[in-house]
Amino acid sequence: MQQRRTMDDPRCSLVSQDNRGARYGSLSEESIAMPQPSDAALGQKSAANVFSDGCTRIDFVLVWETIPRELSGQQDSHENGGLQERSATTHRTWRKKFLDKLHAAGIHMEKHMTRVEKKMVHYLLLSVPWSVQCYYAEELQLHVPLQALPRQTSNWSASVLWWLGIPNLMAQEVPNLPLDYYTCPFKANKLCWFLGSNEQDTFFSTTQRHQIVYEILATTQYGHSREREVGVDRLLSENVFTAAFPLHEARPHCPPRDHPAASPARPASLCRPTPCLSPQGPYKPRPEELAAGGLSQRQVLFRYWASWSKWSKYQPLDHVRTYFGEKVAFYFAWLGFYTGWLLPAAVVGTVVFVAGIFLMFSDVPSQEICASEEQYWMCPLCKTCPYWQLSKMCRTFMAGRLFDHGGTIFFSIFMSLWAVLFLEFWKRTNASLAHHWDCFEFEDIEERPRPQFTAMAPMTIINPVTGAEEPYFPKSSRLHRILAGSMIIIMMIAMVVMFVVSVILYRAVVAILLSSSGYFWFVASASRIASITGSVVNLIIILILSKIYTSLAHFLTKWEMHRTQTKYEDAFTFKVFIFQFVTFYSSPIYIAFFKGKFVGYPGNYLSFLGVRNEECSPGGCFIELAQELLVIMVGKQIINNVQEVAIPKLKCWWHKHKLFSTKKEDEEGTSVPVEQAPWVMDHQLLVFEGLFDEYLEMVLQFGFITIFVAACPLAPLFALLNNWVEIRLDAHKFICDYRRPVAERAQGIGIWFSILKAITHLAVISNAFLIAFTSDFLPRTYYEYVHDSSLRGYVNFTLAYAPWDFVLQSNITCRYRAFRDRDGNLTLTYWQLLAIRLSFIIAFEHVVFFIGRVIAWLVPDIPESVEVKVKRERYLAKEALAENKVLFERRETRSKASITDPAAGRDWETEQFSSS
Repeated sequence: MQQRRTMDDPRCSLVSQDNRGARYGSLSEESIAMPQPSDAALGQKSAANVFSDGCTRIDFVLVWETIPRELSGQQDSHENGGLQERSATTHRTWRKKFLDKLHAAGIHMEKHMTRVEKKMVHYLLLSVPWSVQCYYAEELQLHVPLQALPRQTSNWSASVLWWLGIPNLMAQEVPNLPLDYYTCPFKANKLCWFLGSNEQDTFFSTTQRHQIVYEILATTQYGHSREREVGVDRLLSENVFTAAFPLHEARPHCPPRDHPAASPARPASLCRPTPCLSPQGPYKPRPEELAAGGLSQRQVLFRYWASWSKWSKYQPLDHVRTYFGEKVAFYFAWLGFYTGWLLPAAVVGTVVFVAGIFLMFSDVPSQEICASEEQYWMCPLCKTCPYWQLSKMCRTFMAGRLFDHGGTIFFSIFMSLWAVLFLEFWKRTNASLAHHWDCFEFEDIEERPRPQFTAMAPMTIINPVTGAEEPYFPKSSRLHRILAGSMIIIMMIAMVVMFVVSVILYRAVVAILLSSSGYFWFVASASRIASITGSVVNLIIILILSKIYTSLAHFLTKWEMHRTQTKYEDAFTFKVFIFQFVTFYSSPIYIAFFKGKFVGYPGNYLSFLGVRNEECSPGGCFIELAQELLVIMVGKQIINNVQEVAIPKLKCWWHKHKLFSTKKEDEEGTSVPVEQAPWVMDHQLLVFEGLFDEYLEMVLQFGFITIFVAACPLAPLFALLNNWVEIRLDAHKFICDYRRPVAERAQGIGIWFSILKAITHLAVISNAFLIAFTSDFLPRTYYEYVHDSSLRGYVNFTLAYAPWDFVLQSNITCRYRAFRDRDGNLTLTYWQLLAIRLSFIIAFEHVVFFIGRVIAWLVPDIPESVEVKVKRERYLAKEALAENKVLFERRETRSKASITDPAAGRDWETEQFSSS
């Protein structure tokens, strides 16, 4: 039953809305009632993420900036000053309401301020008490451990190498390896049955505490729900807060529950850390720390994952998952798996390319062209262009043989089956990791509504499965919004097509201008120069339009009100990928399947918008397609890698230099840097903006190496080299340059797998058409069987004579590439080749799809061992809880019996309290 939600509906905010927030005054910009810690206290706690008491853990940090009143009037004119004052007042009101509700929810807070030039930077440290942790852990269905398990190696390559007796050079010993557990969703009434339940400070992992805080921050209402004045994300967009983030791990002061040094009864006095702040940054371990082995999680990841010296080693994925959460860990797991599978593809592609080099020098048609001299005079490429000799294109034609030869067929089939096998085995790896990381059924059963959806949904409905009342947005309204957004997307795609047509016209015009220039080098290279410069122009347009469309897709997806985070990200991903697919692949698709196919013949050339349609170069469209792929694919990779290296460093340097160059003077008056607190250091880092760009880059790359791989066998090699660099670049960004993201759970790589599957099917069809219509393989094979097996005379076979009418106008007989007679009519050879080409397409895709289906049938999506583990974990979890319940009941029974025994003489109530 649907119910309309009102503005005062308590479900609009998951925290209490009483007026207890008026009791504290430390959050006001004008008066700070909370006593500020001394410099000595700051120095003691600067090495750990704790409050000034030395024990209360910092779970989240809110940051905002203000201008002191004595300086606010000096900034601008009177009118601008009035506008700024009103805006500051509104922000102060929203911030006050928001923080009041956080305080009313029981969140512990501590505030610090820093003077930076003419601004005051306020840092509000948040910590979640135990009772709030338990409440939200049950609401979020966080998994907690029941029983520790021995660590089981699941790397298939390590097992294969061990079975073959080959040393595994990719293995490495990483310290502080997280333990494995049998787990189940947390229940507050069964707390005593979970492992480590008596250690409140470390019972929930750091990432789980971050999730709890973010859930509260994202659903807290500070204004009217109809105006969507809910959540910290809206406050960040309105600049009420300038930052909200969890802290990176500092040096260990209280070991986590899975650390070997963890103790059930650790005194509070030991929680106070020692001051140790390395001038190189907390992620770089010092020599004494390396010798002692006391590395934090961040230092372990920096040394054994983000370091360039570890480029050939396995990624410590369990450490990545423990520190960043499942969503980030699945990305790096998939990227590493994809990079490993690129190795055989790169080897085979390189062998095919090397074979093309040898075939290039022994190719009979190429030798005929190079030795033809003035035998073949070719028709002009435009009205004012001169006639030209085919022999002048000797090198270009030979270069085309690098990519267009018999090995192309084998490599196309190989890559099509490679893509199918890659996806099938990734599904198995994904299932194993999902079970190992306790998210095997996350999307189907455990995933809750997005906090933003919960806060802004206009009504509620009874869930037919759980019977609970949940926020609801009508499907009809969402469908109308999706349709409206689709119209905008279609308009943007039409704009992309317009730009693609503009690039095509640019190529045609540049080719005509260069051909009619009169300079031999320009005339000979007109088509190649036009193709390369057109590719560069196309790449620039792609990068500009991508930025605009991504922002638009974000707005449309938020407007559509998707219930869960997975559905929200899938909708956004689909929108942007459709646009990026059209943008990046439109030019290669045009060259591969349309260029040179609708040219006409001398005397009856076809034109578009008054410009004659483009022809393929004498070397064929294959070499042009290879050039296009190399320019877009490799050029994009180089630009992205430079951006990923340079831009984060420059941004961090500028942020630190401008905002946080705080210094103090020593006794001699020398200026020395101030040791900054962890929240100040993390504030200097960049905001984590999600994994979409990382996935998009890799999936587009996957499309290039599968859809058009027949034209460029070296594409997998370039992709492999790029990904080796990409893994370490991304790891370095996450550890050193980005603020720590809020850990998110995930069951896999989401809709990206469906996109990869669609690309795989498209690649089979694309390669079939490439070989049939763009490559010379089938005409050559036809000529070998029908005319001459040595291919002598093949060049003359592929060239038609200009029609009589065209020859009479110029009194010169010329040739052009086609299967036509002297009247311009298509010959019987053309129709025979067309039938062969269509038959080849049908046979190729049927054979490859059939083999792919057989592979999919033989390779189960979920390994049998994982299915057994899932069933066994459910059984053992149920048995463990049942056994603990029986033991607990027996203990209570014995306790009651002992209390009635006067001879016992023991205070069981006191003993029970102390033991618990």
